[in-house]
Amino acid sequence: MANILFAKISACSEVLLSGAKMLNDRPARKLRQDRLAKIIESNPMITDNELASQLCVSVSTVRLDRALMGVPELRERIRTMAQDAMSRLKSLSPAEVIGDLLELEPDRWALSVLRTAKDMAFRFTDIVSDNYVYAQAGSIAVAVINAASVIIGSMRGQYIGHAHVGDILIARAKVGVNHEGKRIVSVRTKAGNREIFVGRFIIEILEQKAGD
Repeated sequence: MANILFAKISACSEVLLSGAKMLNDRPARKLRQDRLAKIIESNPMITDNELASQLCVSVSTVRLDRALMGVPELRERIRTMAQDAMSRLKSLSPAEVIGDLLELEPDRWALSVLRTAKDMAFRFTDIVSDNYVYAQAGSIAVAVINAASVIIGSMRGQYIGHAHVGDILIARAKVGVNHEGKRIVSVRTKAGNREIFVGRFIIEILEQKAGD
Protein backbone atom coordinates (compact mmCIF):
# COMPACT_ATOMS: atom_id res chain seq x y z
CA MET A 1 0.00 0.00 0.00
CA ALA A 2 2.81 2.42 0.90
CA ASN A 3 4.58 1.66 -2.40
CA ILE A 4 1.37 2.31 -4.37
CA LEU A 5 0.80 5.59 -2.54
CA PHE A 6 4.40 6.68 -3.11
CA ALA A 7 4.16 5.82 -6.81
CA LYS A 8 0.97 7.88 -7.14
CA ILE A 9 2.49 10.85 -5.34
CA SER A 10 5.60 10.65 -7.52
CA ALA A 11 3.54 10.47 -10.70
CA CYS A 12 1.41 13.44 -9.66
CA SER A 13 4.50 15.39 -8.68
CA GLU A 14 5.93 14.99 -12.17
CA VAL A 15 2.74 16.32 -13.73
CA LEU A 16 2.48 19.25 -11.32
CA LEU A 17 6.10 20.20 -11.84
CA SER A 18 5.45 20.47 -15.56
CA GLY A 19 2.12 22.21 -15.03
CA ALA A 20 2.71 25.18 -17.32
CA LYS A 21 3.79 22.93 -20.17
CA MET A 22 0.79 20.66 -19.59
CA LEU A 23 -1.66 23.55 -19.73
CA ASN A 24 -0.23 24.92 -22.96
CA ASP A 25 0.26 21.55 -24.67
CA ARG A 26 -2.92 21.08 -26.72
CA PRO A 27 -2.58 17.31 -27.31
CA ALA A 28 -1.92 16.74 -23.60
CA ARG A 29 -4.86 18.98 -22.64
CA LYS A 30 -7.14 17.09 -25.05
CA LEU A 31 -6.11 13.75 -23.53
CA ARG A 32 -6.73 15.10 -20.02
CA GLN A 33 -10.15 16.44 -20.98
CA ASP A 34 -11.09 13.13 -22.60
CA ARG A 35 -10.14 11.34 -19.40
CA LEU A 36 -12.05 13.87 -17.31
CA ALA A 37 -15.17 13.24 -19.40
CA LYS A 38 -14.87 9.47 -18.92
CA ILE A 39 -14.38 9.79 -15.16
CA ILE A 40 -17.48 11.99 -14.80
CA GLU A 41 -19.49 9.60 -16.98
CA SER A 42 -18.57 6.65 -14.74
CA ASN A 43 -19.10 8.63 -11.51
CA PRO A 44 -21.36 11.69 -11.90
CA MET A 45 -21.05 12.39 -8.16
CA ILE A 46 -17.32 13.05 -8.29
CA THR A 47 -16.15 16.43 -6.98
CA ASP A 48 -13.61 18.82 -8.51
CA ASN A 49 -11.18 17.99 -5.71
CA GLU A 50 -11.44 14.27 -6.48
CA LEU A 51 -11.03 14.93 -10.20
CA ALA A 52 -7.93 16.99 -9.51
CA SER A 53 -6.47 14.15 -7.45
CA GLN A 54 -7.15 11.54 -10.13
CA LEU A 55 -5.84 13.71 -12.97
CA CYS A 56 -2.85 14.99 -10.98
CA VAL A 57 -3.68 18.63 -11.67
CA SER A 58 -4.92 21.56 -9.61
CA VAL A 59 -8.58 22.16 -8.85
CA SER A 60 -8.43 25.38 -10.88
CA THR A 61 -7.23 23.38 -13.90
CA VAL A 62 -10.17 21.00 -13.51
CA ARG A 63 -12.57 23.95 -13.36
CA LEU A 64 -11.00 25.51 -16.44
CA ASP A 65 -11.24 22.22 -18.33
CA ARG A 66 -14.89 21.86 -17.36
CA ALA A 67 -15.63 25.40 -18.53
CA LEU A 68 -13.93 24.78 -21.88
CA MET A 69 -15.82 21.49 -22.29
CA GLY A 70 -19.17 22.94 -21.23
CA VAL A 71 -19.43 20.52 -18.29
CA PRO A 72 -21.31 22.10 -15.36
CA GLU A 73 -20.21 21.87 -11.73
CA LEU A 74 -21.44 19.01 -9.55
CA ARG A 75 -24.60 20.60 -8.11
CA GLU A 76 -25.85 21.86 -11.48
CA ARG A 77 -24.85 18.56 -13.12
CA ILE A 78 -26.96 16.57 -10.67
CA ARG A 79 -29.95 18.91 -10.96
CA THR A 80 -29.97 18.71 -14.77
CA MET A 81 -29.52 14.93 -14.81
CA ALA A 82 -32.29 14.43 -12.24
CA GLN A 83 -34.76 16.58 -14.16
CA ASP A 84 -34.07 14.69 -17.39
CA ALA A 85 -34.34 11.27 -15.71
CA MET A 86 -37.56 12.12 -13.86
CA SER A 87 -39.19 13.30 -17.10
CA ARG A 88 -38.82 9.73 -18.43
CA LEU A 89 -40.02 7.96 -15.29
CA LYS A 90 -43.24 5.98 -15.77
CA SER A 91 -43.37 3.11 -13.26
CA LEU A 92 -43.02 5.17 -10.06
CA SER A 93 -43.96 8.61 -8.83
CA PRO A 94 -41.01 10.88 -7.96
CA ALA A 95 -41.86 10.48 -4.25
CA GLU A 96 -41.51 6.69 -4.51
CA VAL A 97 -37.94 6.77 -5.81
CA ILE A 98 -35.36 5.89 -3.15
CA GLY A 99 -32.37 8.20 -3.60
CA ASP A 100 -31.85 10.53 -6.55
CA LEU A 101 -32.56 9.13 -10.01
CA LEU A 102 -29.86 10.67 -12.23
CA GLU A 103 -29.96 8.63 -15.42
CA LEU A 104 -32.80 6.72 -17.04
CA GLU A 105 -33.02 5.05 -20.43
CA PRO A 106 -36.36 3.21 -20.11
CA ASP A 107 -36.20 -0.56 -20.57
CA ARG A 108 -32.41 -0.36 -20.91
CA TRP A 109 -30.52 1.06 -17.93
CA ALA A 110 -30.69 3.52 -15.03
CA LEU A 111 -28.52 5.06 -12.32
CA SER A 112 -29.41 6.44 -8.90
CA VAL A 113 -27.46 7.78 -5.93
CA LEU A 114 -28.27 7.65 -2.23
CA ARG A 115 -26.53 9.82 0.34
CA THR A 116 -26.18 7.97 3.63
CA ALA A 117 -26.69 9.52 7.08
CA LYS A 118 -26.32 8.50 10.72
CA ASP A 119 -29.99 7.59 11.10
CA MET A 120 -29.52 4.89 8.43
CA ALA A 121 -26.91 3.01 10.45
CA PHE A 122 -27.25 -0.04 12.67
CA ARG A 123 -27.41 0.90 16.33
CA PHE A 124 -24.04 1.82 17.89
CA THR A 125 -22.24 1.50 14.52
CA ASP A 126 -21.51 3.56 11.43
CA ILE A 127 -22.52 0.66 9.14
CA VAL A 128 -25.52 1.47 6.95
CA SER A 129 -28.42 -0.94 7.34
CA ASP A 130 -28.90 -3.33 4.43
CA ASN A 131 -32.57 -2.23 4.33
CA TYR A 132 -31.53 1.02 2.65
CA VAL A 133 -29.22 -0.72 0.19
CA TYR A 134 -32.02 -3.08 -0.86
CA ALA A 135 -34.62 -0.29 -0.99
CA GLN A 136 -32.48 1.70 -3.42
CA ALA A 137 -31.78 -1.38 -5.55
CA GLY A 138 -35.45 -2.40 -5.66
CA SER A 139 -36.50 1.15 -6.46
CA ILE A 140 -34.18 1.48 -9.45
CA ALA A 141 -35.09 -2.03 -10.68
CA VAL A 142 -38.71 -0.87 -10.93
CA ALA A 143 -37.90 2.64 -12.18
CA VAL A 144 -36.01 1.36 -15.22
CA ILE A 145 -39.12 -0.40 -16.58
CA ASN A 146 -41.18 1.58 -19.07
CA ALA A 147 -44.63 0.58 -17.85
CA ALA A 148 -47.22 2.20 -15.62
CA SER A 149 -47.88 -0.74 -13.31
CA VAL A 150 -45.06 -3.09 -12.28
CA ILE A 151 -44.10 -5.13 -9.23
CA ILE A 152 -41.06 -7.07 -8.05
CA GLY A 153 -41.89 -10.75 -8.51
CA SER A 154 -38.73 -12.14 -6.95
CA MET A 155 -35.11 -11.26 -6.25
CA ARG A 156 -31.82 -12.99 -5.74
CA GLY A 157 -29.13 -10.83 -4.24
CA GLN A 158 -25.88 -10.86 -2.37
CA TYR A 159 -24.36 -8.33 0.00
CA ILE A 160 -20.63 -8.37 -0.58
CA GLY A 161 -19.56 -5.41 1.52
CA HIS A 162 -20.73 -2.73 3.94
CA ALA A 163 -21.55 0.91 3.36
CA HIS A 164 -20.62 3.40 6.08
CA VAL A 165 -22.27 6.61 7.17
CA GLY A 166 -21.23 9.36 4.76
CA ASP A 167 -20.83 7.02 1.78
CA ILE A 168 -22.69 7.84 -1.41
CA LEU A 169 -24.30 4.71 -2.81
CA ILE A 170 -24.37 4.46 -6.59
CA ALA A 171 -26.80 1.88 -7.98
CA ARG A 172 -26.85 0.89 -11.64
CA ALA A 173 -29.65 -1.15 -13.19
CA LYS A 174 -29.52 -2.97 -16.52
CA VAL A 175 -32.53 -4.61 -18.17
CA GLY A 176 -31.95 -8.08 -19.56
CA VAL A 177 -34.28 -10.56 -21.22
CA ASN A 178 -38.05 -10.21 -21.54
CA HIS A 179 -39.98 -13.42 -20.97
CA GLU A 180 -43.78 -13.74 -20.73
CA GLY A 181 -44.28 -10.21 -19.54
CA LYS A 182 -41.45 -10.41 -17.05
CA ARG A 183 -38.14 -8.54 -17.18
CA ILE A 184 -34.87 -9.55 -15.60
CA VAL A 185 -33.11 -6.51 -14.15
CA SER A 186 -29.56 -6.70 -12.80
CA VAL A 187 -28.58 -4.13 -10.17
CA ARG A 188 -25.10 -3.41 -8.82
CA THR A 189 -24.48 -0.98 -6.00
CA LYS A 190 -21.17 0.63 -5.10
CA ALA A 191 -20.02 2.70 -2.15
CA GLY A 192 -17.23 4.71 -3.75
CA ASN A 193 -15.17 2.19 -5.70
CA ARG A 194 -16.32 -0.77 -3.57
CA GLU A 195 -19.10 -2.99 -4.83
CA ILE A 196 -21.39 -3.83 -1.91
CA PHE A 197 -24.49 -5.39 -3.49
CA VAL A 198 -25.37 -7.45 -6.56
CA GLY A 199 -28.99 -8.35 -7.27
CA ARG A 200 -31.12 -9.98 -9.95
CA PHE A 201 -34.74 -8.83 -9.94
CA ILE A 202 -37.68 -10.40 -11.78
CA ILE A 203 -40.02 -7.53 -12.60
CA GLU A 204 -43.62 -8.28 -13.55
CA ILE A 205 -45.62 -5.91 -15.73
CA LEU A 206 -49.29 -5.81 -14.71
CA GLU A 207 -52.20 -5.19 -17.02
CA GLN A 208 -54.11 -2.04 -16.21
CA LYS A 209 -57.80 -2.32 -15.67
CA ALA A 210 -60.12 -0.28 -17.84
CA GLY A 211 -60.58 3.18 -16.42
CA ASP A 212 -57.25 3.16 -14.50
